[in-house]
Amino acid sequence: MVMEVANGRLASVRPDPESPFSLGYACAKGLATPELMYHPSRLLAPLKRVGERGAGSWKVVGWDEALGEIAAALRAIKDQHGAREIALGQGTARHHYCHVRRFANQLGTPNWYEPGLANCFLPRVTASYFTYGGLLVGDFYGATPPRTVVIWGCNPVVSNPDGKLGFRVRDALRGGAFGIAVDPRRSETARLCDLWLPVRPGTDAALALAMCHVIIAERLYDEAFVQKWTVGFDELARHLAAFSPAWASKVTGIPAEDIDRAARRYATAGPAAIEWGVAIDQNVNSFQTARALCILRALTGNIDNPGGEIFGESRLRSYPLQRTGLNKAAVKGRLGANDFKLLGGPAAIVPSAHIPALFRAMRTGEPHPIRALLTFGNNPLLTVANASDVREALARLELFVAVDMFLTPSAALADYVLPAAFWPELDQVSELPAFAPLAVVAQHRVVRTGQCRSDEEIIDELARRMGLPGSDKAVGEILNHRLEPLNVTFEDMKETPTRFYPPRYSRYREQGFATPSGKVELLSQSLARLGYDSLPTYREPPESPVSSPAATRTFPYVLTTGMRRAEYFHSEQRQSARMRKRRPEPVAELHPETAAANTVRNRDWVVIRSPRGAIKMRAHVSTNIVPGVVAVEHGWWFPEQGPGGDAFASNANVLTADGPPYDPAMGSYQLRGLLCSVERLREDDPLNGRD
Repeated sequence: MVMEVANGRLASVRPDPESPFSLGYACAKGLATPELMYHPSRLLAPLKRVGERGAGSWKVVGWDEALGEIAAALRAIKDQHGAREIALGQGTARHHYCHVRRFANQLGTPNWYEPGLANCFLPRVTASYFTYGGLLVGDFYGATPPRTVVIWGCNPVVSNPDGKLGFRVRDALRGGAFGIAVDPRRSETARLCDLWLPVRPGTDAALALAMCHVIIAERLYDEAFVQKWTVGFDELARHLAAFSPAWASKVTGIPAEDIDRAARRYATAGPAAIEWGVAIDQNVNSFQTARALCILRALTGNIDNPGGEIFGESRLRSYPLQRTGLNKAAVKGRLGANDFKLLGGPAAIVPSAHIPALFRAMRTGEPHPIRALLTFGNNPLLTVANASDVREALARLELFVAVDMFLTPSAALADYVLPAAFWPELDQVSELPAFAPLAVVAQHRVVRTGQCRSDEEIIDELARRMGLPGSDKAVGEILNHRLEPLNVTFEDMKETPTRFYPPRYSRYREQGFATPSGKVELLSQSLARLGYDSLPTYREPPESPVSSPAATRTFPYVLTTGMRRAEYFHSEQRQSARMRKRRPEPVAELHPETAAANTVRNRDWVVIRSPRGAIKMRAHVSTNIVPGVVAVEHGWWFPEQGPGGDAFASNANVLTADGPPYDPAMGSYQLRGLLCSVERLREDDPLNGRD
């Protein structure tokens, strides 16, 4: 972005036409930066709670008082009960991601979390590492475009996570690539595709296995690549024999002939790329679903080749996470690590506490209490499943500190709220896309607002006050340390803030794959040694029309949550008048048949119920969703209603569940494919009038 500063204020932002990575594109949220930065409800000074928790009574305090009291409270908990009873939480894909993890290690607590991980991205990353030793991304960056693009459980036209750039996918589809969309909705991206596979939410693994079945049965696989660069093909072929398109059609609801067509197109019209998304992760078979898709890529040889799937290259030194601060004894206190080895155990790529176990410990004290929680850019009331239990958990904390730009529903329950800097007000270096980097991007602070501080500055000051190891190293030193391999300093990066490195191909031919065998592991002995299936299979979601037929009498429809909009990032940007004008209300999408069966008309307010609770949303009746499925947006609250902003009226996580069964490897829980009902909002409904 190009930022214009006048009289110490950010006057405008616009996309940088000279950026070799983003090529002059920007999203609506980025363009709204000045509005959010100077919004009248933005927090500009530290707040301390003076009344009952959640009552909205605060006083403005100085940084010295706030940080001194917080540091003293953390030190007392650590000394009396142990660091494991302090938890740290943060939002997804943030500049401070590694710095919060570093702070957890400095404190000596293993109980750090981020609401994605088990239910967003980490199952795909972990499956990729076990299969071929790294994460692949679609090659929309080189000179050869993909001929076939599979859009699986994502919507890149409106949602661009982890540094991926959806406009490149959009342009490939518009430029003639054959698109295959796997989604119960014909999303904005799916409408650009040639074949729509409206999968029943939560059954993606069945479809992936059936496509692999077709490719092997019809000998459409890349025989030379499979023979030389994979292990376990014969075992895989025998394993897949039962997963035919006819079988998968009964499970997924997709006609068998369309499964055949998709598999043949993907296998024979290469190079081909799979753009996969969060829908894959948000069920109790997340890891093996991702494994099946990894194998689909490998069978067709669409790995490390132009226009197919590519590995990025990290060019920076890894972030100094201060791992020595977390000894083996402390790691044993990580909640959920023993149950979910690939989430929190020694084999985990980003070791994390299991969120349901963490919030359960806050509520019940089992297996040990969580007494303090510090959140950084994280709004758990809106972004963690089972919102009612989350509220109870937050209410029981001895110390709750929220670092944020606004008084969110979660921050409104805190003891201290510390004002966070916005992106033009901080320094940081990122490699993008995440886990498969092709670019190094430096962000330099250009303005300051009020008393706002970056999360890193807040963390470092707390660490110094507590005398934690590594607290003498400032953020600037860390950035320069990371940049040393490029022979530049952070200051040097002001001249060229984005450095793009075009992809290199076929590196595996010289160095193999970063797996124990040096090859793509279709059958994974490493997973078998950890007690997990060495080959992927299918598990029916625990709450579905198939597994819970009795419940369908009350909840006859399939619910999928998390529908994305270009105007919002999770629960953010609801303060923006510009964004709210474009997307003023929460929306539930349903097919005309579903609407007619419940006397719902387009634009009616409707109530969606699940076994956990009820919310209201505005109905969008459309043929772009299959009958019997209801899709709801997530992250909705109403800042105009004041502190708290009614976090429950339209919050999708009122409907979701965080209970078992979980994915055996990752601990993922079911956020899609749940059961629900839908009806017009009655005048006497308690939800009427709440917004």
